[in-house]
Amino acid sequence: MSAEGPLAGIKVVELGTMYAAPTAGRMLRDFGAEVIKVEDPASGDYARQWIPQKDGLSLGFSRLNAGKRSVGIDLRDEEGRALVKRLIAGADVVIESFRPGRLEAWGLGFEELSEVNPGLVLARVSGFGQTGPNRLLPGFGTVAETASGFANVNGWPDSPPTSPPFGFADSIAGLSAAMGVAMALFKREKTGLGEEVDVALYEPLMFIVGDMFLKYTATGEIQQRIGNSTGAASPRGIYEAADGKFLSIAASNQAIAKRLFAAMGKPEVIEDPRYATNADRLRNNDDVQKMVIEWCASMPRAEVLATLEKFEVVSAAVNDASDVVQDPHFLERTLVEITGNDVLGKVLMPGPVLHMKSYDGPVYDGVPGIGEHTAEILAAELSMNAEELADLAGRGIVSK
Repeated sequence: MSAEGPLAGIKVVELGTMYAAPTAGRMLRDFGAEVIKVEDPASGDYARQWIPQKDGLSLGFSRLNAGKRSVGIDLRDEEGRALVKRLIAGADVVIESFRPGRLEAWGLGFEELSEVNPGLVLARVSGFGQTGPNRLLPGFGTVAETASGFANVNGWPDSPPTSPPFGFADSIAGLSAAMGVAMALFKREKTGLGEEVDVALYEPLMFIVGDMFLKYTATGEIQQRIGNSTGAASPRGIYEAADGKFLSIAASNQAIAKRLFAAMGKPEVIEDPRYATNADRLRNNDDVQKMVIEWCASMPRAEVLATLEKFEVVSAAVNDASDVVQDPHFLERTLVEITGNDVLGKVLMPGPVLHMKSYDGPVYDGVPGIGEHTAEILAAELSMNAEELADLAGRGIVSK
């Protein structure tokens, strides 16, 4: 790392698999924490099987786990759990994503872990949280995206409810878990005591779509799918230019709407009673959208965007992956390379989700193999010798 991150010295044991919990682990590592990933010694994290892959290496797994160290320990085995408990005794944070009650059944619940490590922060990510009638139900991101209400409002009026083609709920839950860990560590500075952080996959996403619950409880109206609109501001949406390329426009306040109509050569529209205020424009949104659609379709996208920039209208090209990885702004600020892996070659991915002036960010130095660092970590952390390690490996409790 180019400078010491704000979480330098924090040791994280990641028991979570798949998406949300490893996202939380990556967020913490991005800002300096050391993350030890505990995996099944035989199969590893199931995310290693995700598609797409390059020469057998999952790209999605690589993005979430590059730079972590992997220890292969069988948590289903009593001796394996004892090893993990010893690792946790010297850790600051544990991240887990088992169904509620599983850690307790294994003797690794918060109370048991706090006995050996009173300052431990245990971050728990599950489908429906550790409490409530649904807490024992299994839950992946797709379930969270439907149960939260998101899928029901995502899409077009004449299309079915739509889940996103990526780990939306999982990602937001992982970010939220990392924030919870940071708050718990701050609290620990004052009290010396650890904390249990409880993240349900659906709750951060439910927060994002929260206005629709206020709308229903206040007015009785159930929000429906409205395509690219939000139902809160007009004009707003995604539009096609004359060359078949797309762009977004967000005239989300009165001043921007006024500038947009001026950019379109129709400054008088804002004086028309049908379009004078945001409420007026929403009542006549079909007519407003028709004007914007026709204007955007009258010239190539580059010309549309240049005009909008001149009039300071919030807008952007609709980028695909090839656009993003060639954009000078994203190359300078956002995209980073996974290094130290011959299989991947030169690949780019988004780096940390925020920037700090005193910290240049991490290096993503390789994607760990299953249990790649087992001997190294158990020797250093638990003072285990080669004979002990060989015995455990021979019985399948740890990786060879």
